Amino acid sequence: MNRIKMYLKELEQEAVTTRKMLARIPSDKFSWQPHPKSMTIKSLATHIAELPTWVTMTLTTDELDFATAPYTPKNLNTTEELLAYFEQSLADGTSLLTDEYESVLDKPWTLRTGDQIHTKEPKADIIRMSINQIIHHRAQLGVYLRLLNIPIPGSYGPSADEMGL
Repeated sequence: MNRIKMYLKELEQEAVTTRKMLARIPSDKFSWQPHPKSMTIKSLATHIAELPTWVTMTLTTDELDFATAPYTPKNLNTTEELLAYFEQSLADGTSLLTDEYESVLDKPWTLRTGDQIHTKEPKADIIRMSINQIIHHRAQLGVYLRLLNIPIPGSYGPSADEMGL
């Protein structure tokens, strides 16, 4: 299996759990955060929902410079808007996972803020990092939901909530 097909398969598999996690967030809890240094649920969930778009960005550009393209998250106010945004981002992120892009995966991609380089890696590694970020932040969201006493869906098997524990 080539890398492009591997990424497509993984994004589609992870989307199943991501949808379930995002759907559990009550709209009235969007401003909740477990600690002053933590993101709000809205910020965290919006970031999770947008991460698939990093695949397309990585495949079609050579860098992201926050000095010239400051980060502006989409303003979502309901769980329904959040889920719709995730579906839009997923469609975007999977749209270019075609064989023709296999040839660009070893080309470098840079994340920077002006002269400060945060990372410079092959595009394949940036796509892998983007998928890992979805999983990582989704796990954070699971902790948020647990602290709010909201049942957590299983990721790679049933959760304690689904098993009645």
